[in-house]
Amino acid sequence: MIGCIIFIFLQVSLTGAAESGIVGGREAKPHSRPYMASIQYQAQHSCGGILIREDFVLTAAHCKGPCTVVLGAHDISKKEKSQQRIKVAKYYRHPKFNGKYDYDIMLLKLEKNATLNKYVKTTGLPKKNGKIPANIKCYVAGWGRTGKNTPASNVLKEATEKMQFSNECKSICLPGNQMLKGDSGGPLICNKMSQGLTAFTLAEDCNNPKYPHVYTKINFFIPWIKEKMKE
Repeated sequence: MIGCIIFIFLQVSLTGAAESGIVGGREAKPHSRPYMASIQYQAQHSCGGILIREDFVLTAAHCKGPCTVVLGAHDISKKEKSQQRIKVAKYYRHPKFNGKYDYDIMLLKLEKNATLNKYVKTTGLPKKNGKIPANIKCYVAGWGRTGKNTPASNVLKEATEKMQFSNECKSICLPGNQMLKGDSGGPLICNKMSQGLTAFTLAEDCNNPKYPHVYTKINFFIPWIKEKMKE
């Protein structure tokens, strides 16, 4: 669904095709993004997510369950004192999710409220009708792979992306879609607001700046998000 995704051109290389993650990025300042969540399946990092309320995390619908949410982490290979591990009580995949790319968004209802502190904080949601101007710098963060055929990063990494106009992206030949393993569900931050969720890339060679990455546009889903959180 073109209306619900943001097309991004790379400013720095973010992913590595099917085995993807933040390539050419940098280690984030520890706990500088306190809304970040590590979604872990069988005690292994699977996807990223963002804490939008004490009891709700927003992530990608294609992420596996059952899972545990880890908040307040920087190095997920360690049991840091700042970390909070909370099991998921309920999964709200968007009802129109087709198992691939359309409507790739999911809410995770936590078994208990997260304790908010300097390591764990919620992030605000964009306005329903808000627009993101083109040619601005946005940021992505996650614990995904740092290069092709390399393991996932233990520490949170971040990189910069640059927004492009939708009509420019639509004119690009799309050779194939690849999930962004490890970074899926993580945030796209523009103007200090989480505007999108990492979804997939449109190229087999993600290091090629000719092809964009695709993000689920959060503001399109604000009514659905609010409805589910009221339940």
